[in-house]
Amino acid sequence: MPARPDVSVVVPVIERPGSLIDLYHEIGPPLEAAGISFEVIFASYPWFRGLTDPLAALAAGGEPIRVLEIGQALGETALLKAAASAAAAPIVLTVPAYPQVDPSALPALVDRVRRGADLAVPFRTPRHDSLTNRVESRILHAFVGRLAGGKLRDVACGVRAMRWSAMADVPLYGDFSRFLPLIALREGCQVEQVPAPVHPRAMKARVYGPGIYLRRLVDVLGLIFLLQFTDKPLRFFGLAGTVAAGIGAVFLAIVFLQRVAGGSIADRPLLLLGVLFFTLGIQAIALGLVGEIIVHYSVGRQRRYRIREQDAARTRPDAA
Repeated sequence: MPARPDVSVVVPVIERPGSLIDLYHEIGPPLEAAGISFEVIFASYPWFRGLTDPLAALAAGGEPIRVLEIGQALGETALLKAAASAAAAPIVLTVPAYPQVDPSALPALVDRVRRGADLAVPFRTPRHDSLTNRVESRILHAFVGRLAGGKLRDVACGVRAMRWSAMADVPLYGDFSRFLPLIALREGCQVEQVPAPVHPRAMKARVYGPGIYLRRLVDVLGLIFLLQFTDKPLRFFGLAGTVAAGIGAVFLAIVFLQRVAGGSIADRPLLLLGVLFFTLGIQAIALGLVGEIIVHYSVGRQRRYRIREQDAARTRPDAA
């Protein structure tokens, strides 16, 4: 293994892992054929040793394999960060432990990063996998597609190539690594897409339990809030609070008019409902104001943009 490989391939062993030896033998040939030196870092947990232990024999035989083990179940983002921080190469290529994209597309992703992109992601085309997979993908993009401004066609693919020096400051935690391209776009990174065929073993349908879909829905809602309202929390909480307070005010007005007309309001649930809505609305607006104050005092320590200077030789009309 060279002292400094061109690419560090990071494989988080967490979701639906298969044979890691087979995965390694799939990753290597396309990169070698493209003249790309590499190392493969498997980031795993102790309970996956049955899958990672066979890799020791390959590493002992000189294969560029490293296995990192994290003792706590901290999620895929923690595995990716731990492996990327230990990477020896300037370019990090993430590959999930289950098939998604045909390995023949990996060199093209690396090439995009070499040519200046901060992050290169595949979009799977043509989609010949199962109807269930395609429906799940379309539902996801219906929720988050607008956040990318139409710039991304495949948001949640786990195969990515990136310059880790450019991506190190991108805030990732929890399960938001699934939406790394969206967060990178928000942080001003240059994200490019590469067409890639679907892996032959990824054609069959994937159906998860209700808990998985519920967690992903919560993640999507959290992502929408972070990407659209982090810098302007009052717009979110103010809108929700105004609607709630308005509903409460209408209920209270109805009760007040009924009381003026001589009716009794002591046993009216509408009174309690109006007070509840009005109080929640005021609290939501107050929460938004507190958020605005926090943003105001922290904005001076943040830099939410990146500057990329164009090469003058490429922009001159007479440039060759």
